[in-house]
Formats: sequence, structure tokens, C-alpha cells
Amino acid sequence: MVTMDINKIRYDTPGCQDKLFLNSAGSSLMPRSVTQSIVDYIQAEEQEGGYNLVEIRHSEIAEFYSQVGQLLHCNARNVAFANNATDAYAKALSTITFKKGDTIITSEDDYVSNHIYFITMKKRLGINIECIRTFDSGDLDLDHLERLIVQHQPRLVAITHIPTNSGLIQDVEQVGSICQARGILYLVDSCQSVGQIDVDVNKIKCDFLCASGRKFLRGPRGTGFLYVSDRVLDEQYFPMYLDLAGAAMTSPDEYKIVDSSRRFETWELPYALIIGLKEACQYANEIGIEAIEQYNRPLISNFRKKLISIPGVRLYDKGAKTGNIITFRKQEKSRKRTQEVLNNNQVYYSMSGKSYAYRDFDKKGVDWVVRLSPHYFNTPDELNQVANIIESI
Repeated sequence: MVTMDINKIRYDTPGCQDKLFLNSAGSSLMPRSVTQSIVDYIQAEEQEGGYNLVEIRHSEIAEFYSQVGQLLHCNARNVAFANNATDAYAKALSTITFKKGDTIITSEDDYVSNHIYFITMKKRLGINIECIRTFDSGDLDLDHLERLIVQHQPRLVAITHIPTNSGLIQDVEQVGSICQARGILYLVDSCQSVGQIDVDVNKIKCDFLCASGRKFLRGPRGTGFLYVSDRVLDEQYFPMYLDLAGAAMTSPDEYKIVDSSRRFETWELPYALIIGLKEACQYANEIGIEAIEQYNRPLISNFRKKLISIPGVRLYDKGAKTGNIITFRKQEKSRKRTQEVLNNNQVYYSMSGKSYAYRDFDKKGVDWVVRLSPHYFNTPDELNQVANIIESI
């Protein structure tokens, strides 16, 4: 049994002291060491200038790639900084030369931003989009995926690990095994899973994986990263738009791409934020994802049970495996009334409308839900308080 010091973690998290913060799936609370590392870098840049400071802090900047590698069980070579998960996702998509008639297979529960990308590509390039069916439980029908692959011979399979408006954890490892056996490129959006559960790219067998810094990883906004597999790097995939960070000119009309995932970066980077994200990754690594999972599992399970027991409360989460996201409504209570009670009691949450998960909301027959996402700095007592507040709506 791995343990962690909840008192120290709460001390390290000043933002959790005066509120009931349950919005880590949106933008979580940074540890004070993350904030301080950013401030320190900015202050040093004020004195040294941006160019000099990059040279002075070179080894610390390089540590970002190692810390992400530790999180994902990969080498620093496979990691690129990105401005956010969506930025990383777009760069991964841009490596593939899609032609009219090509197919992307995805799930109905993928992020709406990803679906917007696919729809745009359908309109501009004439690609096809196929969605894997789900069982009534919410889990992917992997037999249907196999049939779609045989029928359409897709250029890409793209799956969101944990969707935005559901506690569902999709079976990305089984999907990865299917894709690897058939040599299909595989892209995983892990922006909700990195930082709350173990994300092992070797088990997932993905070619690309993107993540955000601001969510369960507890890093600053405007940060994220992209994992790129050795296979993709060695086969010379590269993004649509390279600059001198990703390639070196070898003649007036030729260039050579760099031999790492850094080919997916641009030369100008927000180094203070990279240092902050490095610190967030290091903070999670030092606690240990295993310890975070072991703490979160009973925390969220007991919270679900309490909410289900409240008369009128309906939860909208499905799946054999669920994570630290709960979506709910209290029947016959308006959106306005729900927000008023939560706001008045200093509960921090997200309110999601249909445009955030169109297909998911259609299936569930709702147009809005409250999303609560506790994390390992929350306590059982806090969640009991929130349950009592919800009961009072």
C-alpha cells in the first residue's frame, strides 16, 4: 500500500483552504512550488533577458522532457511541449497526408474539439468519419471496431481516454492492441487522464498521445505535451508546419528534420510555463501516480454513493471503469437554482451545455449537467459537505 501525506499536500495547495474546489477536470489548483517556479523564472528573465536565461537554465528546461517521460513510461526523445492538448492533437493530425475517401475511426465520446477537427477535414478534404458503437453500459464495442477496420481500412483511429462530461474511462489499451496488430496509426487524447491515473504509452500502444497541463496534472494554463512513438519518429513523420526548431536547413531548398519529438515544437517557447509544467510533473512523480490512484479511488467511489442516495439526484456517468469526474442533475431543479446554491456555498465546479458533448448529451437526453471533479488534495469531509449542499438544492 502506497501512502501520501494529505496534510502536506493541502499545505502545498493554498487554493484549497477557503473553498470546496471540485474542478480539477477544468483547471486544477497548482501547488505553490509550481507557481513559485514560474515567478522565479520570470524574475530571472527580467534580469538576464530571455536568450541568456535559456542558456543558464538549459538543464532545468531539459528536465521537463524527462519528467513527462517518467509519467508516460517513455524516453525524453518522445516528448514535445505543446500549448495545450488541442494544439498537440492538431500537430499530430497534421503529420498524416489524408486523401479524399480516407477514414478516421473515433468514438461518440471523444472531445467536441476533436470532432470539430474531423468535420472540418471532412468538408475540406473529403474524408469519412466513423464512430465505434457503444454498449448500453457506455463501453466501446470492440467487435464493431474490428468490423469498421475491415470495412474502411482507416488511416487513423483516434480515441479520448476520459471524455469531458463523463467519468467513463475508455479501453484505450484494447483499442491500441487492435491498431498495432493491423498497423493502423493510433492517436489518444489523454488530457483528462494524465495526473489522475497511470498512463503507460507502452500498454496503450499509441503512436501519438496528447495531454493538457492545467487539469489533473495541476500545471499552468497554456501548457501541454505530445508523445510521439519511436515508430512515427523513425518513419520520418513530421507536422505540416516546421520551423527551425524542428528542422535545419541543409541547402537553399532542403532541410533535415530533428531526430526527436522536438520536431513538433516551434523555436519560440514559453520557458517560464515549461518550467512550471516541469515542476507539476515532478510533483506528481514524487507523490507517485499509484499513490494518487489509491487515494482517489475510494474518495470518488464513496462520493458517488452519497450522491446517488440523495432523493432527486441523477448521475449521468457510465462505463465499467470510471475516474474522478461526476456529472449530475437534481431533477426538477433549474440550472439557475443549482448554480445559485453551489456558488453561495463556495463550491467550485463546471457547468456543461450540450455543445460540449453533443452526441453524449443526445444519448442521455439532457441539455446541461453539473460536472464535479475532485482530486487527491480533497478530503472525504469536503465531499460530505458538498453532498449536503447538493441535497439542499
